[in-house]
Amino acid sequence: MKRVAFKMFLKPGFEEEYEKRHSAIWPELKQLLEDTGVNDYSIFWDKETNILFAVQKIDGEQSSQEIGTTPIVQKWWDYMADIMEVNENNSPVSIPLKELFYME
Repeated sequence: MKRVAFKMFLKPGFEEEYEKRHSAIWPELKQLLEDTGVNDYSIFWDKETNILFAVQKIDGEQSSQEIGTTPIVQKWWDYMADIMEVNENNSPVSIPLKELFYME
């Protein structure tokens, strides 16, 4: 199992909306993540910077940020584009983070 971490950027004033949308994650998106090996997925919010910090474990070859060719992920990106910094295809601006320490 591999751990992956990355940061994304929330637009100011949208933390409640972001949390609301994720608490009602679409069942088909959750199933896709599970089917592709993404699990133990958390997203944290830094209030001072509006940076979202995500950590996930993956059993497969791709993280959640790498399965964007699927229609459900593209639909989710479109749904989230109004409250996050996004690329031209509405994928979230996502910066991978290098793990420097881990303790089991």
